[in-house]
Amino acid sequence: MRAGKSFVLLLAGLWLSFGAHAQTQSPPLAWAPQPVKPAPFIPPNKPIKRLKDILARHAGKTDWAETEVLTRDFIGQYISMGAGKKTPTLFYADDRVFWWVASGQIRFHIQGQEPFVASRGFLIQVPYRVPYSMETVGDAPSLRFEVRPSYQHPSYPVEETPVPVPGFAYNKASYSGGGKYDEINKPYLDFEKDIVAGGRKGGGFVKDDHTWANVIRQPGIPTPPDNNFGHFHENFAEFWIVLEGQLDFLIQGLPVIRADFGDIVFAPEERWHRATSAGSGMATRLAITPRPPSLHYYQPDHAGGE
Repeated sequence: MRAGKSFVLLLAGLWLSFGAHAQTQSPPLAWAPQPVKPAPFIPPNKPIKRLKDILARHAGKTDWAETEVLTRDFIGQYISMGAGKKTPTLFYADDRVFWWVASGQIRFHIQGQEPFVASRGFLIQVPYRVPYSMETVGDAPSLRFEVRPSYQHPSYPVEETPVPVPGFAYNKASYSGGGKYDEINKPYLDFEKDIVAGGRKGGGFVKDDHTWANVIRQPGIPTPPDNNFGHFHENFAEFWIVLEGQLDFLIQGLPVIRADFGDIVFAPEERWHRATSAGSGMATRLAITPRPPSLHYYQPDHAGGE
């Protein structure tokens, strides 16, 4: 009995020792390719699009749209829709569409869901091939930031009249299947209620084989030194919407950017970038990238840091 007990204790000790060693192991290192000349900001992409400037460009208008981000994966637009205005019912073939409501109230009609009204701070998403429409309710225009698949035109249920697209003809066709909601991908998130009042840090709001939109909420910290580059991604850009508070962004080749509520910040592919909460309160960003879990390359001496 003693010999057997000693052997069990020896195995347990070896296992604990191995586990501790595994936990302290450094992440693997690689030679990661980066262009000698950093990837450019190709219009309409810019390091920062400030919401106050966007609103000033459209002062006096109730119905307008402006493209803030365009990559091979996504187009991101601010869209204002006047009181009582509605969109047609439509869907996208193979990718989710999602929104953040900056102001006003929007009633969403999503096939298979009860209609709901989204106000400031709400995040909403619709799976692929699920028809939806929306309308502004109340007396004021609504303002939303919309992210959808780039270079794609919507499809329409047969009872809807398509919006004409130059160079395209809409033909009647049958189709099958459609995306679904799940434990991560839910119809909406009420940011003020679920995150701020609920005390949650955030987490993935959209996550599938193409799209990752991650809510990151943290208290403000002193701005890290410039020799902490953060990380970079291989072959795709990252962009952020500031949902709350203030954030500092360091993008390779640029001075630190301070961003506020509603601002859009963009980092081209393979450029080092870093995002940290600033100020004395909480700050939240929605980080948007394709193909989760996307690869993050870090400096060896700052592994795992922003």
